[in-house]
This record gives sequence, structure tokens and C-alpha cells, in this order.
Amino acid sequence: MFADLQQAIKNSIQTEKNAMDFYLAGSRFMQDQAAKQTFELLAREEREHAGHFYKIYKGGDIPSLDAFLDTPVDMGAGWLASLAKVIDAGFTEKDAMEIAMEKESRLEETLRETAAKIEDLEVKAVYELNARETHNHYVMIESEYARIMRMVHETDIDTFVRE
Repeated sequence: MFADLQQAIKNSIQTEKNAMDFYLAGSRFMQDQAAKQTFELLAREEREHAGHFYKIYKGGDIPSLDAFLDTPVDMGAGWLASLAKVIDAGFTEKDAMEIAMEKESRLEETLRETAAKIEDLEVKAVYELNARETHNHYVMIESEYARIMRMVHETDIDTFVRE
């Protein structure tokens, strides 16, 4: 079980790198400054998430987290492959945010499912923390998406309900 758990943790570090690279790449194409800042913030937070996993990783094949996270971007990796298609088709903030919401939603589900199977309390806590933070990413992107799409913002709902 230990080897499988360590492989799952290593995979989680890679997933967080892929998400970080996705947000950094996406931010470079953003025209809207608030959307750009949101993606830059998300990239920094994904780097932090990778750090959470790195602290519990016992493998010796990633001697430096920073060096690992700063390796060249793989545009064929899951998150980035989706972004590459959007870039080729004519990038929009809307498209990038839709991909991000879908990826964050799936990642949250995977993190929660993985946490439910883990017996090691320290490792379980890291997965649960990252699941909560991933959910917060989804909420942040959803709010920014609503602003970009000029939808009613959640803070304005009471105004419309009362009228």
C-alpha cells in the first residue's frame, strides 16, 4: 500500500503542476485584467497545493519541489491540452474559465474520493485540505465567469429577489 500511496501523492504533485502551468499559460492570453489576475492567483495557489503534497511525499525522485515545478511546460498534459485547443480555436476568457471550472470540479471529486480511501491521517488531511481549496477555486472562477459574462453577481441576488 505504501508504494501505491506514494505514487498517488507523486501523481497529485504532477496534477498541481499541470494546473499551475494551465493558469500561467491562460493568464498570458487574458485581455481582461481582473481575469488575468484571477488566473495568476490560481497559479500561485496551485504551486502551494503541490507543496502540501510534496511535504508528505517520501520518494527521492523529486529532490527539489521548485526545480520540479519550474520544468518546461508540457502542452500535451491534460489541463494544458484543453487550453491548447482553445488557443488554436481563438482564445477567449470565457472558454478558459469554462475549462478551469470543469477541471477544478473533477479534481475536487478525485481528491475527495482519494481521501476517503486513505487510512494515514496525515496524508488524508492533505487530500481533504486540497479538496476544500480546489472547491474554493471553482467558486472563485465561477464568480469571475459570471462577471465576464455580465451575469447577475451573487451579491446582487437579494436586490433582484426583493423587487
